[in-house]
Amino acid sequence: MAEHTIETAPAVPTVVADGVDIVYRVNGTGAGRGSATAALNRMLRRKQTEKASGVRKVHAVKNVSFVAYRGEAIGLIGTNGSGKSTLLKAVAGLLPVENGRIFTDGQPSLLGVNAALMNDLTGERNVFLGGLAMGMSREQVKERYQEIVDFSGINDKGDFITLPMRTYSSGMAARLRFSIAAAKDHDVLLIDEALATGDAAFRKRSEARIRALREQAGTVFLVSHNNKSIRDTCDRVLWLERGELRMDGPTEDVMKEYEAFTGDKSDKAAKKAKPKPKAPRTTVPA
Repeated sequence: MAEHTIETAPAVPTVVADGVDIVYRVNGTGAGRGSATAALNRMLRRKQTEKASGVRKVHAVKNVSFVAYRGEAIGLIGTNGSGKSTLLKAVAGLLPVENGRIFTDGQPSLLGVNAALMNDLTGERNVFLGGLAMGMSREQVKERYQEIVDFSGINDKGDFITLPMRTYSSGMAARLRFSIAAAKDHDVLLIDEALATGDAAFRKRSEARIRALREQAGTVFLVSHNNKSIRDTCDRVLWLERGELRMDGPTEDVMKEYEAFTGDKSDKAAKKAKPKPKAPRTTVPA
């Protein structure tokens, strides 16, 4: 009897990072001294060395390599300053790489950038502006307008959608940005801390939408300090620490190692910072 083999569709890569280095150049503290004329001369001398001009290099991402595939939701974790947001901006094409290459299949969308919202316009106008900026037609925005507003929840306590965005709290603005971005299917969607701005109900809606995006053969990257959101949303995690890729693997495997790492550090810091108990004060009766 002939054996039948089940063929699985090959995984399709959407983002390939190959030995990526990202370097910021920051003016040194001594570069601001002297006259304006001298400063202008320094700018015009293109062949002047970085050391002489007082420029300091900050190596934000160091030799990072990974491959992301269609249908994956990938969490980016790490302590503050580890290079997570920097890496997302490079994947979106907003930051140049010093060494290595980043290849993408389709147009990556960084949440809050493609939806280029304006503070002086109402939330309603910004829904249309953001939708058009992402390539949706006016008819598509009209069809999804109420769904976007309801998803954001900004009208739950009043008619805020008709007010200028400058009157919104940072959380309200972030929720509206996410809602606009989530209204469209993306090849690659990059989300930086958006799920930390809402209540539990909004986070559940957001996580469900991310799962739907994955089912549409998209790839989602999520930067978050909320370990529960990472676990509920992502099937794979990249752990960056001091710009280096420390671990890449299944969510639970990486999260256990990361929590042991941060737990050890916080325990030591807590013990070091813990004040010594004071001796009880006694009073002598007169």
